[in-house]
Amino acid sequence: MAPQRPKGAGALEQKTALSPAPVPPRSGELYAALDLGTNSCRMLIAQPRGNGFHVVDSFSKSVQLGAGLEKTGRLSRGSMTRTIQALRICQQKLRRNKVRRMRLVATEACRRALNAQEFIRRAHRETGLTLDIIKPQEEAQLAVISCAPLVGRSTENLLVVDIGGGSTELVWIDLKDVPKHDRPQSIMRLHSGFKQTLSDLPAARVVDWISVPLGVATLRDQFNDVEDDAARFALMSWFFEENLADFTPYHDTQPHEKFQIVGTSGTVTTVAASHLGLKRYDRTKVDGLHMTTEQIDRVIRSYLALGPAGRRADPRIGQDRQALIMSGAAILQALMRCWPTDRLSVADRGLREGLLYAQMSADGVLEDGDF
Repeated sequence: MAPQRPKGAGALEQKTALSPAPVPPRSGELYAALDLGTNSCRMLIAQPRGNGFHVVDSFSKSVQLGAGLEKTGRLSRGSMTRTIQALRICQQKLRRNKVRRMRLVATEACRRALNAQEFIRRAHRETGLTLDIIKPQEEAQLAVISCAPLVGRSTENLLVVDIGGGSTELVWIDLKDVPKHDRPQSIMRLHSGFKQTLSDLPAARVVDWISVPLGVATLRDQFNDVEDDAARFALMSWFFEENLADFTPYHDTQPHEKFQIVGTSGTVTTVAASHLGLKRYDRTKVDGLHMTTEQIDRVIRSYLALGPAGRRADPRIGQDRQALIMSGAAILQALMRCWPTDRLSVADRGLREGLLYAQMSADGVLEDGDF
């Protein structure tokens, strides 16, 4: 399947949060965001606070919804059952917290599966939850705005990378014309679309974006038949890079000053935790960490030296991530090969946070000001 990219960076159709009644949000209203990906089901319930939000409840579980999808083109009965069990827990949390404003989305596995609508109907029938299968451009947009607080004021060229289970989104943004103090906020304003409407404010300009239908699960599945660990890793990395050919900045070999990459994914946070030598994951130490290309390469080389058995036993990686870490590392290495940097910002945030920001921004409940 070819990477997906826009016919011009047109504005997205803005979808409103699911709500039982079109009434303004009350003070203290809770919002929910659920991200059903190829590998995981994750949800946040949060309350607006200042120009951000405070998380009051969360859920995360590996459901492997896309298991076997590469071979059959369909979601398996077992993966659907596992996922619906997780969705039941989410439904209980939503009911217990009396959440009225929510956005529940599914991504690449449901975009590709021939029986996706059958699964969506079954999920609604058995849990009462209505899932919305979003398009790649909206997924990229939400990943971008979730990372706005990590954008440096000196950054003029920004690459946001979201490595998912079934796809990887890349968005290149030009911030040169935006005043330094307004650069993070200009990223947040992209919640209304990649093509900004006329405004008195200088806008962040999306140079190009692409959705590559290769994530940590789908890339791993494509090379499962390669037995040699190092050879499989090299093949995955170069294959991913081949899929960047349609991304305009891929052909721009000029070095960029004031360039920042923000990476959001379990792969990036795991590599960061390994770099820090954390035996127990600590979000406060990982989110916002800066890493160089050399530091990332050093961690990936250590993963390769461990081999499959060593990675399974390594507490820095964890049981949930060990089967997917090398395909994710292959994607990350390809990106660092194309755009070496001394400033990759690690983001322990992503689609769920973007969904929350978008809903709260649309409702006007976030305050203006610096992050």
